Amino acid sequence: MRFIKKKSKKVGLPPGTLVHIGERRTEKTKISIIDYDKTHLLEKDAISVEECFPYKDKSTVTWINIDGIHQADVVEKIGKHFDLHPLVLEDIMNTGQRSKIEDFRDYIFIVLKIPYYDDKENEVKIEQVSLILGKNFVISLMEIEKDVVNPIKVRLRNEESHLRKTGADYLTYSLIDVIVDNYFGIMENIEEKIGNIEEELLSESTSKTLQAIHNIKREMIFMSKSVWPLREIINNLERGESSLIKEFTKIYFRDAYDHTIQIIESIETFRDMITGMMDIYLSSVNNKMNEIMMFLTIIGTIFIPLTFITGIYGMNFKYMPELGWFWGYPAVLLIMFGIVVLMLFFFRRKKWL
Repeated sequence: MRFIKKKSKKVGLPPGTLVHIGERRTEKTKISIIDYDKTHLLEKDAISVEECFPYKDKSTVTWINIDGIHQADVVEKIGKHFDLHPLVLEDIMNTGQRSKIEDFRDYIFIVLKIPYYDDKENEVKIEQVSLILGKNFVISLMEIEKDVVNPIKVRLRNEESHLRKTGADYLTYSLIDVIVDNYFGIMENIEEKIGNIEEELLSESTSKTLQAIHNIKREMIFMSKSVWPLREIINNLERGESSLIKEFTKIYFRDAYDHTIQIIESIETFRDMITGMMDIYLSSVNNKMNEIMMFLTIIGTIFIPLTFITGIYGMNFKYMPELGWFWGYPAVLLIMFGIVVLMLFFFRRKKWL
């Protein structure tokens, strides 16, 4: 259920109403501003949202990053000043929104899903990232602060970086590129988990192994649902006719598109491997069950003639010659022991044991 966001809060409300849907992941919204061009760089943390307003029409490139989207007043003020459609603001605060891209001519609105691995809960989680690309600005809105964007900040601090010499469209590409690269890290982690499960299947599988297979299968399903729309978004950015995307940048989007194809192929491969592991698990369970049934059948088969012999001498007839024979009891025990040995020898020769 961690992948499904409840929308009952919005029942009956008009379109464009700003209601945060999802789990509140930070106490206070954090706003950072990076303004740059070839020769200068300004980096600061904004105390209030109003500090972002002067950067709307500047000739330099501005990256406004907002961590924490639960405060409706912050999102509303950003939307009003940067002329964002009310439905865009509504989608930003809906963390269960499907990944998509919308071109409003003056700006492009992009919704992405970024996976990350939770070491404490040992599972993959999905968070939402919203990007707004304007003429000279990029606004990114995330549920919580992520280390995934730190490499972009490091590159911007380097005056010789190619990122400093390009526009807002290339910054958008760089943000999407690090999100795509983050998928590769998650896939490597899942590949390692699959390898560990395969070792368990070959040694001794338990019900925990089956649970682990189901967990990975569920994660792969949601990874697939995140990557497929991402591929369409990047393809739209590459082939679209928006004036906000320069031809120079479209070549880089093509490279990011190739990376998404690699991720999709890896996901399909892993899903096939998971299906194979499920078959192996069921086969191993059936084999164990067959071994147990064979063992019980052999035990039952051995006791059939022994039960027959003891049944005869338990009929309590008055005239049974063997009952008065001194060596009768040891002879019957010896015969029963011989039958057991012969049957075990026969089963062993047939390779049933």
